[in-house]
Amino acid sequence: MFVAVITLFVVVAPAAAQRLSTTVVPDHYSLWFTPELERATFRGRTTIRVQVEAPVQAITLHATEIELGEVTIAAGGRTQDARVTLDSRAETATLTVPQPIPAGAATIQIAYTGILNDKLRGFYLSRANGRHYAVTQMEPTDARRAFPSFDEPTFKATFDISLMVDAGDAAISNGAQLSDVPGPEPGKHTLTFATTPKMPTYLVALVVGDFVCRAGRAHGTTIRVCSTPDKLGLTAFALEAAEQQLAFFNDYFGVPYAFGKLDLIAVPDFAAGAMENAGAVLFRERLLLVDPGTASLTARKSVASIISHELAHQWFGNLVTMKWWDDIWLNEGFATWIASKPLAAWRPEWKMELADAADTQSALGLDALRTTRPVRLRVETPEEINQVFDGIAYEKTAGVLRMIEAFVGPELFRKGLASYLKKYAFSNAAGEDLWTELARVTGRPIDGILKGYLEQAGAPVVSVGTRCAARQSGVPDAHISTPRRRRAPRGPRACASGCEMELTLEQRRFVGHPAASSAAAPQRWTVPLCVKTDDGRTRCEVLDRARGTFRVPRCGPVFANANARGYYFTEYAPDAVRALARDARRLEPVERISLLGDEWWMVRAGRHDIGVYLDLAATLAGDDTAAVIDALVPRLTQTAEDVAGPAVRPRFEAWIRERFGPVLHALGLPGNRDDGDERHSRRAQLLTLVGVTGNDAVVQRQARELAVRYIADRTSLPGTLAPAVLRVAAAASDAALYEQYVAQLGTLSAQPEEYYRFFGALPWFGDPALVQRTLAFALSDEVRTQDTAALIAGLLTRPASREAAWSFVKARWATLTQKLGTFQGIPAIVSATGSFCSATDAEDVRQFFAGHPVPAAERPLRQALERIENCAALAARQAPALTVWLN
Repeated sequence: MFVAVITLFVVVAPAAAQRLSTTVVPDHYSLWFTPELERATFRGRTTIRVQVEAPVQAITLHATEIELGEVTIAAGGRTQDARVTLDSRAETATLTVPQPIPAGAATIQIAYTGILNDKLRGFYLSRANGRHYAVTQMEPTDARRAFPSFDEPTFKATFDISLMVDAGDAAISNGAQLSDVPGPEPGKHTLTFATTPKMPTYLVALVVGDFVCRAGRAHGTTIRVCSTPDKLGLTAFALEAAEQQLAFFNDYFGVPYAFGKLDLIAVPDFAAGAMENAGAVLFRERLLLVDPGTASLTARKSVASIISHELAHQWFGNLVTMKWWDDIWLNEGFATWIASKPLAAWRPEWKMELADAADTQSALGLDALRTTRPVRLRVETPEEINQVFDGIAYEKTAGVLRMIEAFVGPELFRKGLASYLKKYAFSNAAGEDLWTELARVTGRPIDGILKGYLEQAGAPVVSVGTRCAARQSGVPDAHISTPRRRRAPRGPRACASGCEMELTLEQRRFVGHPAASSAAAPQRWTVPLCVKTDDGRTRCEVLDRARGTFRVPRCGPVFANANARGYYFTEYAPDAVRALARDARRLEPVERISLLGDEWWMVRAGRHDIGVYLDLAATLAGDDTAAVIDALVPRLTQTAEDVAGPAVRPRFEAWIRERFGPVLHALGLPGNRDDGDERHSRRAQLLTLVGVTGNDAVVQRQARELAVRYIADRTSLPGTLAPAVLRVAAAASDAALYEQYVAQLGTLSAQPEEYYRFFGALPWFGDPALVQRTLAFALSDEVRTQDTAALIAGLLTRPASREAAWSFVKARWATLTQKLGTFQGIPAIVSATGSFCSATDAEDVRQFFAGHPVPAAERPLRQALERIENCAALAARQAPALTVWLN
């Protein structure tokens, strides 16, 4: 049966696991689109040149949510009409012709129409400034919503793209614009773009609207930063960053940028933070557009880091593409790992190594869960694929790569990566291709290290036991061996010829729950580790067995993760933690961040009492590195919210005020506007800790006064301090201040960072009536679809609003899923339910999602439930210990 027009509807059931046959392989697409913005529709024509490996009578490709019209296949001098058969679950269309298609070249031509959807995926409609825009987001599996295609990463091809758009609109795509001619339809003009290099379908980009651009150059490449007209003045910082970064990557890789021009485009509605489309990178506005004169340090670093991440993808992901989504870490992990390097060269005062250390701690937090996953995980369906874009693919891979880089040396590692990029340029690669090439170039056993870290779930904890012993002659320092019993030296004269520290190192998988830790299945990693002694020297080796000894030539405190480059937890005896804390200034800031993380996880797992962590926190209260204070704040906040029961919470809050209040007072509030970013950052973090976690009424009143002054005069506060002031003021304020915040939102559409300062403070208002107003606001037309989930998730994470927000989610679930779709916003809300902290709450969440399943958030749900259970266990285990410590 021949079908002229068939509609592919959105399906509720998960897409079936099915990959396309490799008998038919595309090598070139010609794409034509004409979006009708006011009707929220588009028309398209796709011509695909394919190579047929063996005669076939049917060709299957991907297509969904589009209406296929006339379909023909030309081959062997014959053009045949094709009958279309749809598989809505697999999101495919099978094109069948009366006579077999011979082996060799063939051409598929398809005319079709589609909708510009409101789910921020495929080809979708965006709204801003009283008008509409058309934007694409194809990754991972949504190109099929914009054009019929072989929508898998291994099917790389070249693309010719043209768009017919309204006469007053511009259009941007992957290639440089070649022509712009009127018509052919009245009131339209047609833009044609240069042929792209080979790339997968998920990198195709289309943007239509009144965009304007600021241009620059780097290494001969034209770079533009584009925005809606009202925000063009905010593009200079991003352009400067992109120019520096493109030049840096060209030099670092020794492989020049391969995609001609480079456009960075800020779009009004965008589900992802940014997307690395070849030559046309798309961003949320707040993640590309800032005024460097008023922007916070966090905003400037975030914009520069995300640009760097996306530009790194032009090599890792675009030039060399993973064969399948189970190796998405080859894209995302490498881009995350290298993103800080150009920034460290451009803005050394930003101390990007501290951000790297924080990222590693974030990844280890995921790996502490029983429900974590291996970096390499078999995935097939779109729902499964969507879930591997997580902290394991990004931050864990980056942490492991930093460890490998330190193990082999930065220059040798760079050479190995350059060789890999040259070998697989414009092609596809798998994990084995990478580590084989790295091992070949470096001559080091990288393959063995990587396989263990990528193919096993979780991460090791290295337990460190120490013993001072007489020096053993003939044994080199820093040598791991199988442990054996040795007689300890007796008395000071026993060390006349020298003493050494014997470290006993044991590794096993770490699980951050008291009951589960001892029950973890045996696992082993090959762990490059470096020990730092109290004289500042570092000695490195590889721990590749369950237990071994490590000798260093001094007795004294040792830190077993020098420069925080190792991807593992470290367990010290409580007295060893206190010894490190007494002389914490000997540790580098990244090492202090690592030590804080390690000790907190020992508390979470029930291995140490919470007092050990609080003693460590107390010694670091006056630390002059903002990132160290930033590492303290969420853990002390969780202690106040989840561990300190009502009877002891006032005493814990008093301890916060007594220990950290004087540090904030010494810094001053608001301080001098000319203070550096580091000082302002410390002030902001301590303001939140003392004002909210410490419940300091004086600080709360100061914050409210400063917030009111800031609303009247934006120059009254430095950008780095302003967000914290607005949040702390909200936490203890009333409807009058809430009204002022909401009023500001209506005036700041052209200033993204300012807008989100007030927007992000709304969940901090805890009054029940104001919580209900914020929840209603989240679902209103005044809030962009991209922001709804963030606002609701923020309310779920705040103790004062958590119950009300969860009741709202359950009551309005149908509306939320209709507005957000299940691929982007809903998983963020599911994950935020992990902020609860009781077995009763866990059961409530479990039962709700049993009746309202979200296949695209299956793993986030399991992890949220585990977090709730772990939090309940933390409270039960550590609440008595906290009381003892406070006494």
